[in-house]
Amino acid sequence: MVSEVTRSPVSTPGWRGWLIWTVGIAAYVLAIANRTSLGAVGVDAAERFSADAATLSLFAVVQLAVYGGMQIPVGVFLDRYGARPIITLGMILMAVGQLTMALSPSIGIAILARVLLGAGDAMVFPAVLRLVATWFPAQRGPLMVQLTGVIGQSGQLVALIPVAALLHATTWTITFGSIAGLGILFAILIFAVIRNHPPAVDADVTVNTDTGVVRVVTSAIDTGVGIRAAWAHPGTRLAFWSHFTTPFAGTAFVLLWGMPFLTAGEGLSEVEAAALLSVYVAFGMFLGPALGALSRRIPHQRSLVLVLPTVALQLIAWVAVILSPGTAPLWLLYILAIALASGGPASMIAFDHARTHNPVHRLSTATGLTNAGGFIAALIAVFLIGLAMNLQGAGTPGTYSLDAFRLAFLTQVPLWLLGATFIIIERKRTRIRMGLDPERSRRDRR
Repeated sequence: MVSEVTRSPVSTPGWRGWLIWTVGIAAYVLAIANRTSLGAVGVDAAERFSADAATLSLFAVVQLAVYGGMQIPVGVFLDRYGARPIITLGMILMAVGQLTMALSPSIGIAILARVLLGAGDAMVFPAVLRLVATWFPAQRGPLMVQLTGVIGQSGQLVALIPVAALLHATTWTITFGSIAGLGILFAILIFAVIRNHPPAVDADVTVNTDTGVVRVVTSAIDTGVGIRAAWAHPGTRLAFWSHFTTPFAGTAFVLLWGMPFLTAGEGLSEVEAAALLSVYVAFGMFLGPALGALSRRIPHQRSLVLVLPTVALQLIAWVAVILSPGTAPLWLLYILAIALASGGPASMIAFDHARTHNPVHRLSTATGLTNAGGFIAALIAVFLIGLAMNLQGAGTPGTYSLDAFRLAFLTQVPLWLLGATFIIIERKRTRIRMGLDPERSRRDRR
């Protein structure tokens, strides 16, 4: 049940709201660093655990599967308990996961570590968005969400440079143990600083950022009825397929396979590869606000003008790199990094679809379904790339080759084509549902 009021919970966030958001965004940066920490040291992980490419892929697949599967439960628990306990628990789970990884003697224990990491990571981003909704005026919501996503991505830089440098300067145990210790410190900081809602509001709330309507949550467990209702709307399915199609290639690249491809495949030094991946992160942060602004200005054309061109750009860039004779020129690899970086900001458009086409009482369910799409595609891509490497006899760091990587990355093409097809289908159905396009008659369907 929810009760409805017609004012924002706060007219201005004040210093405390900004402090709470700052701590929340710092936690999200750390969550991203945790998520991508293995990608920065993928070759080292393969050597430590004597893992072939398929097994190495399993680390990321398990982590992404847990993250995606946790999205709807996390939304339910956020509605019930608020952001403070959920984000604190997320930090603790990630810290335990990294400590387990630091001490893991075998692949099985290491996979358990990635399960814990994926579960903790899944709690942080939705919880920070919850803080935005409860501590900031409704009209600032879209901007704050974009800033949250953009700043959070800097966590990839933390994983790419300091984590790799620390590992090569010390040991595996010290590196991942240090990350675990940082997670515990953040859990304490979050519990001490963050509050679910401002003192002037006596309950947690959800906010419709279009209308400014605030709903005070007293019981908001999304049942199977809510899930079916959200999925029944073509706008939710459009959101799902938009998030499925746009970010997976970049996620697979930076989460696991980018560094091995650039160093063992393309022959770049680790410094050159890190610089290229840093451009990926920086360009994604730069592009996010621009795409967000365009999305708000063309709400009925964003799939056609923003999402599908982003998919095409990634596909063309990868095909150009794959077809390049010999090693690809450095400028082309930078174009690839920029193309892949566009997928993250474009995927945020999916949440605009979810918010636009769902009432506030099932928004967390629709958001969870949407967020799961990108991680389902990413785990499929990561697994297929590793499987393709193994089938070519290039499953270990000593056997990695450029030709094997090229064929392996071609496994992403069917995912782009599948997703783009469903984006076109669900976009048409959504426009018909909204009355923007006429429904086809039975005669037209024949």
